[in-house]
Amino acid sequence: MSLIRQFKGTDAHPAIQFVKYAIGGGLATAAYIIMFHLVAWKLFPALQPADWGVRLCHLQVAAISDTQRSHNAMIANVPAFLVSNLVAYLVNILWVFKRGRHHILIEFGLFTLVSGVSMAIGTPMMGYLISHYGMQTTYAFIANLVTALCINYAMRKYVIFKG
Repeated sequence: MSLIRQFKGTDAHPAIQFVKYAIGGGLATAAYIIMFHLVAWKLFPALQPADWGVRLCHLQVAAISDTQRSHNAMIANVPAFLVSNLVAYLVNILWVFKRGRHHILIEFGLFTLVSGVSMAIGTPMMGYLISHYGMQTTYAFIANLVTALCINYAMRKYVIFKG
């Protein structure tokens, strides 16, 4: 099967499939990062002047305690999760994996459940890293994303979709 054909549909060698998953994950992660930063900037202040997004976009941020920043970062993670989960699901069903192991409602429910478990592990970890170690929000957020990546790929490939 040609490389181009493998990139166009859901039939692909496992190595190509992982590359597609990584690209799709990049899109979902971009949605996650953008939504997180918007919420953490405008609705629930959780950013510091040294955060990458703040420096890159020349944003003005409020000075807040690590405790408040930790709390707000965990709240900002919820809408970011919802948006990125939808983006990830759409990319996965349209481009990466084969559907059909489960009814679409069960499939989406399992997909969201797995993502939710990742979030339930990563979000408190992010808050802990900020509140107990004063870690920069960007680095704590990256730790949250890495946790999600590890859990999500295996569960999506072997439990939710048809490989």
